Order: sequence, then structure tokens, then C-alpha cells
Amino acid sequence: MKEKIKVAVIGCGNIANSAHIPAYMDSKNAEIKYFCDIIPERADKAVKEYGCGKAVYDYHEILDDPELDAVSVCTHNDHHSKISIDFMRHGKDVLCEKPAARILSEALEMEKVSYETGKILSIGVCNRYSNSVNKIKEMIARGDLGEVFHVYASFRAHRSIPGLGGDFTNSASSGGGALIDWGVHYIDLILYCLGDPKLLTASGEAFSKLGKDMKNYTYISMWAEDTKNVDGIYDVDDSVTGLVRTEGATLSFNGAWAQNVGVNETYIDFMGDKGGIRLQYCGKYTYYTARDGMLIEEKPDYKLNGMHHDEVIDFVECVRKGERNRNDIKYAVGTSKILQAIYDSSASHREVVIDN
Repeated sequence: MKEKIKVAVIGCGNIANSAHIPAYMDSKNAEIKYFCDIIPERADKAVKEYGCGKAVYDYHEILDDPELDAVSVCTHNDHHSKISIDFMRHGKDVLCEKPAARILSEALEMEKVSYETGKILSIGVCNRYSNSVNKIKEMIARGDLGEVFHVYASFRAHRSIPGLGGDFTNSASSGGGALIDWGVHYIDLILYCLGDPKLLTASGEAFSKLGKDMKNYTYISMWAEDTKNVDGIYDVDDSVTGLVRTEGATLSFNGAWAQNVGVNETYIDFMGDKGGIRLQYCGKYTYYTARDGMLIEEKPDYKLNGMHHDEVIDFVECVRKGERNRNDIKYAVGTSKILQAIYDSSASHREVVIDN
């Protein structure tokens, strides 16, 4: 087992600075050798701020560095597949931010290369490291809910379209809107808790409504506002609804970056014949059941863990040991199949069979 690994961070934007870099800096078993960004100022700033590493502006320059063990890919969605594959083909393990890719074919190619080269490819669906989520997974496996027959997810916000007119709302860059940006986390979380069941069919509709008139879009605050460009492109879904059938439970969801209802609702309901759970997204959960002729409601209290941090730390350890982890690309492909099927169903207005 390698004592200490050397890593590169590819893309020095928000997710790199809020999650990946701090975790690497906190790990005694990792050393950041490179900060890479096509915007030189970002890479330079990271070197100065964190007091380590070298700034590079083209990732191709470091592909063949024999000292480099692994990379975090923290770029826009349209570069995930290409950069991850390039590094794996050059012998590096990869932690790639979610979603795995814009479209299913790209995710499948990433999986193929990962297993051909034997290199680790983990996808940044950090909820698999949430202590709330893992407790729910344990409860389902133990039978506390009985048969889980349906799971419902709500990821709805009032008016929260990110970076209007920029990469977030350009399907060529992002692959989609609210579904692929927010829904990917909810769908992956559900599949993880259910033990990654075999997928059967999906039906859905994706709507691009509230953000189309970008110059007259009214909002209080906007995520990634520094990338806003109202003369840019808006061709993604700002709301979505869907139904997925698996060999076990069915999944249904309603999601919205933007809706004309001024309430944010972000939760997941696990419905079983013996008990049920409502998980507040990124929060705690409530367990409901019946016992001794009484209706029971339990609200465990505990300290939430830093799931982004724990995800990166686990990736470091997996690279050191040469082992794949719970975020392996083979699981992310299942989520990508659902995302693709929902978008295809919306385009055709028909239910889609998911190919396994």
C-alpha cells in the first residue's frame, strides 16, 4: 500500500474549493501536486491560497507525470468523460464530480475504460457517505421498513436557476437542467439505499418554462451568478417529473430549479409495508411505524458528518489500497441510465425500457 499519494485538481472552481481541495489538505495521506484550470488566475490563486502545488493551465501537460497518482475532475459536465478517460489511459485513478457525464454513452465509455485499464473511477455522488443515508440503508436491509414498495423524491425550489444563460443552462455543456444537476443526487441516493436494483422502465416529462425569457426572469438570488449571461443559451429543463420501475420498488419524483410556488421542498420518502422514513435532504430523518397498537414517530438526533469530506478521504484510501469504493462508476451508470431514459421519454412522450 502506498504511503502517500500525489494528486492533481482539474478545475479550480467552487466545488474544488469547497469540497475537494480542503479534504485533500486535511488528509495526511495525500499531497496536491498540481492545480489545473483553463482560467490561469484560478490555478494561480489556488497555489497562493493553499501554499502548495504548481499551477498548470492545460491538463495534457501532466498526463505523463510518473509521480502523479490520482486526479479530481471538477470541470463542467461536458469535459468529465474526456478528461477522466485521458487520465485513466495514462495510469491515473480518478474522482470525477457528478454527473458522470452529459449522456449515457459517455458514462458507458468511462466505465469501459475504467475496467479495461484497471484504474479506479469514482463519481462524486457524495450522499453515499452521509451518515443519515447510511443509517437508512441499514434500516432497509434489516427489515425495519418491511417491503419498500415505493420511494418518492422532491427537489423543488422557488426560483433558483443557476448561472442563467451560462454553461448550467446550455444543454451542450451540461446535458440537462434540474434533473441532471439536482436529480442525479436524489436518484443515486435512492438506488444506493435500495441496493442498486435492476432497472426496468422510466417515464417522465421535462419542462423548460420559467427561464426561457431570461431578460425578464425574476429571482432573489442565483447560484453561480458570476456565470450568468442573459444573451446566452437556455435550452434545459427547469422542472421535471418522472416514474421509474425497478425489480423492487418504484421511484417517483418532482423536481424544479424554478417553480411558481414559493416553497422549497427537498426530501425523500421511503415507503414500506411495516414502516416509512422521510429524509430531509442533507439533513436528518424521521421514522414512522406502528407498534403495540400505537403509531410511532421517531426522530433520532445526531451530528451530521461532512459527506463531501468523507468521500474524498475514502477516495484517497482506495487509491492507496488499489480498491474500488461505493462511488464506483458501475453504480453511477445506473443513475445515468435513468437520467437518459427520463429525457428520452420526455422527448418521445412515451415510457422507455431501460437496457441492462
